[in-house]
Amino acid sequence: MAAKKKQNKQLKITLVRSIIGRHAKQKATVKALGLHKMHHSVVHYDSPTIRGMVNRVSHLIKVEEE
Repeated sequence: MAAKKKQNKQLKITLVRSIIGRHAKQKATVKALGLHKMHHSVVHYDSPTIRGMVNRVSHLIKVEEE
């Protein structure tokens, strides 16, 4: 039997609030996600690592599933 290839979900992550005045760990997490300035969006595959980063800065970003 041929196994079906699992479809990986993708997350579109957009920075909607500024990182000015935020804690260093939050700034580092936003940078690690690849976000550089306001309203910049990136696409990542859904994984536990990315979900953990999203949870840490959920008040600064907007997440959409693709």
